[in-house]
Amino acid sequence: MVTVISSSNRSQGKGLIFAKYFHNLMNDRLGGDEVRFLSLELLPTDMNNPGMYKEGGQHPAVGAIQDTYLLPAEKWLFVVPEYNGSFPGILKFFLDACSVRKYAETFKGKKVALVGVGSGRGGNIRGMEHLTGILNYLGMNVMPLKLPISGISNLMDENDAITDAETLKTMAEFVDSFLQF
Repeated sequence: MVTVISSSNRSQGKGLIFAKYFHNLMNDRLGGDEVRFLSLELLPTDMNNPGMYKEGGQHPAVGAIQDTYLLPAEKWLFVVPEYNGSFPGILKFFLDACSVRKYAETFKGKKVALVGVGSGRGGNIRGMEHLTGILNYLGMNVMPLKLPISGISNLMDENDAITDAETLKTMAEFVDSFLQF
């Protein structure tokens, strides 16, 4: 099973559009039962509490998300928007919140692909490198090929559909590479 993760809790952000597109590509290749979609918009707003890093202190909704989307997946594909030269803080917070229960089963040996999206010209290369270090520390296998997608507003039409043919082709090739990884 593969989980596609929209790595921001920003409601209706452009990264969400790209994450949904990757989810659809995965569904086309694997079938609906094999692919899940997680948007960090689902995270509870009250998950931050003083005891969250202690045994039994994990927010029940975070545990349910971990059980549904992370534990059963062999592979994760992160779509990571650029926030202040890196990745969204909510993503790090979420990874930390999931590390207090079933750490090894959640992270160790899982395969990960990273897609960076940004309105600038870097495609969040820096953020993907920051995230790579964290995921490696967690024991995850990060695919060496990363996909930076730059100038995302220029790749979509007025209805926020991704229309740039070269980008669509590159995204499809990236999914195929990840499935072989």
